[in-house]
Amino acid sequence: MTVAEAACATQPVAPAPMGAVPRDYNFADDVLQSNLDAGRANKPAYIDARGTHTYAQLADRVARFGAALRGLGVKREERVLLALLDTIDWPTAFLGCLKAGIVAVPVNTLLTEDDYRFMLADSRAKCLVVSEALFTRFEKLINHSPDLEHVIVSGDNPRGYRLFEDLIGADEPEPYTAPTTCDDIAFWLYTSGSTGKPKGAVHVHASLKLTADLYGTPVAGLKESDVCYSVAKLFFAYGLGNAMTFPLTVGATTVLNAERPTPDGVAALLRKHPITVFFAVPTFYAAFLASPNAPQKSEVKIRRCISAGEALPEDIARRWKERYGIEISDGLGTTEMLHIYLTNAPGATKYGTTGKPVPGYEIKLVGDDGNPVKKGEMGELYVRGPTSAIMYWNNREKTRSTFQGEWTRSGDKYIEDADGYYVCCGRQDDMLKVSGMYVSPFEVEAALSSHPDVLEAAVVGWNDEQKLIKPKAFVVLKSPEKANDALVLALQDHVKQKLAPYKYPRWIEFRKDLPKTATGKIQRFKLRAEGK
Repeated sequence: MTVAEAACATQPVAPAPMGAVPRDYNFADDVLQSNLDAGRANKPAYIDARGTHTYAQLADRVARFGAALRGLGVKREERVLLALLDTIDWPTAFLGCLKAGIVAVPVNTLLTEDDYRFMLADSRAKCLVVSEALFTRFEKLINHSPDLEHVIVSGDNPRGYRLFEDLIGADEPEPYTAPTTCDDIAFWLYTSGSTGKPKGAVHVHASLKLTADLYGTPVAGLKESDVCYSVAKLFFAYGLGNAMTFPLTVGATTVLNAERPTPDGVAALLRKHPITVFFAVPTFYAAFLASPNAPQKSEVKIRRCISAGEALPEDIARRWKERYGIEISDGLGTTEMLHIYLTNAPGATKYGTTGKPVPGYEIKLVGDDGNPVKKGEMGELYVRGPTSAIMYWNNREKTRSTFQGEWTRSGDKYIEDADGYYVCCGRQDDMLKVSGMYVSPFEVEAALSSHPDVLEAAVVGWNDEQKLIKPKAFVVLKSPEKANDALVLALQDHVKQKLAPYKYPRWIEFRKDLPKTATGKIQRFKLRAEGK
């Protein structure tokens, strides 16, 4: 039985067990109707700058948007590119596409005109839905995208294109849900570009429900009474689960923020709303701890904190627990697997590790020879589970390399310790070989980040005078005015005290910030390129 068949396996007359999805299935219809059937019609589903939006209002907006797309002539399986800020229009458009059987392609809102040119051409999107604030990055592309027929603008629109609110405010639509199956393509997510050109990972309807069944409810522990906030935006696979799939599945409420998250901005949200489940990335946790305006423990209602995107340094996890009394459940997920499949769990957290496999997923570590490594040895992480993307769109070579039967290559290097916890060593492309021995950049970064003056660090391979690879660190300080040669020596000694001496960074360069994707991942390949 294939993974897809296993995901769809169910008895037609009995309730579907945990981790199973009926053959005939539409995620948007299922998640919205189940909330209405549970009596949550008047309960807040989303809160954004415009106000509060109930489950009934969300279901109505979704139905109207799907009907509007069909009225424009957008057909099942055609693509709609969504370049939207995090407002109520985001879940409206995404779920509206799915309900109508149309493929949603949400994209990063912080990209360049060239990036969007590529994505419009690659997806062959028939319709573009774009926030007014982002429109200028698409304006020159619209008339040069031969497949694009319709443009819908969320917000004010002085340019004469269709307005989102006008479109869904038309006559009440006929009830309609596309007769999709669990294996029907529902949406794409472009990879974040942390290792180069993005690829369109293609996902099916079943995968959204399965991430909620396997992680969101039993592991993340979301409940109907929760109020959720995700620093990671909805266009990111991590944020999609945090701010849409998981809370909607249990009938919780989600706070959305259209602005780019900053420590001060998020602090204001935490003081304003009774947020109980907080999702962020390691770099944000570090910045938040360093902010003088961060709220005190008594000012917040948080009961669960979750991290993903990159491995969480032990020092940040410990300082957060000391300040707020809450463990950060650090996990690993990828765009290809849709959400977290390896994680620490409350009460079973081991700092400095990424935890153990989420039930329903299997993990193996593979050496350079293609064979599984022994416990305690480093290998590339492969994962097997029912939420894997089915392919990269229009990229057969990368598809065959990444999706190997039921196993998906993560590109991450890990070690399984004696207790069965997995320790991150960094991306395979980021690994360094110094004096014939592998060095994990993450290990050196974690050592640097434990110094009281360091906010964050990135380590890459750099050529010395003999063209031999040695570690170089790029460091962001909490107080930039402290940068001097004496601190360089102090940081090098600090690393030598924590790690084997050959791992210390031979060079340290202080930076105001580090290049990152919009999802908070450090783009080490850009730093490496500076040394070529």
